[in-house]
Amino acid sequence: MLQVSNLTKSFPTAAGTLSILTGVDLSLAPGEALAITGPSGSGKSTLLYIIGLLDTPTSGTVRIADQEPLALNPAQQAAFRNRHIGFVFQDHHLLPQCTVLENVLLPALGEGGRGVGPEEEKRARTLLERVGLGARVEHRPAQISGGERQRVAVCRALLNKPQLLLADEPTGSLDQETAAAVGTLLLEVAREEQAILVCVTHSRELADRFPHHHRLRGGKLEAAPV
Repeated sequence: MLQVSNLTKSFPTAAGTLSILTGVDLSLAPGEALAITGPSGSGKSTLLYIIGLLDTPTSGTVRIADQEPLALNPAQQAAFRNRHIGFVFQDHHLLPQCTVLENVLLPALGEGGRGVGPEEEKRARTLLERVGLGARVEHRPAQISGGERQRVAVCRALLNKPQLLLADEPTGSLDQETAAAVGTLLLEVAREEQAILVCVTHSRELADRFPHHHRLRGGKLEAAPV
């Protein structure tokens, strides 16, 4: 379960305090998927980064897997994030010197990872087969297309079987057909893996495919108009 309660985020400026989030509440169960839309600067990515422990709120709580990870120290947060949270960004952030398979295996080497063993490699290969990249495991990022790189990023995010999958504009740099395929992939694998999926997007077309769609406006989440 993901539970966000009365989350706020503000910044001091020369003109006074700038409030980005003013009391966000959110609750999602395993297997549920939520798209968040809103204008640029509304705080969508800020909210996602706080939920993903990449930023801190001014106030409020985030509970993931019955824990409050924001109360942990930085090293503990890094280990928690690696075990429980998967990220997919607009920029795939693949390491150019590593093969497709090596990129997918990277979370196993991070804080709290179990290391790369037969089980981790089997899962990485299975995920790559699942997204049609079984024949690309020895290729490097420069040798595959943008859509294929994004599929590799999805596999990497899923390697450690995260309970929470966060996607920040995952289709923003893709053409329409490839974007549709990546959107389908995210929804399918999150449902199959029973992960909670939260996706920030400017694409109304992608957001409308999600069973839940909220808009961030005035620092709060509200149900998006149909």
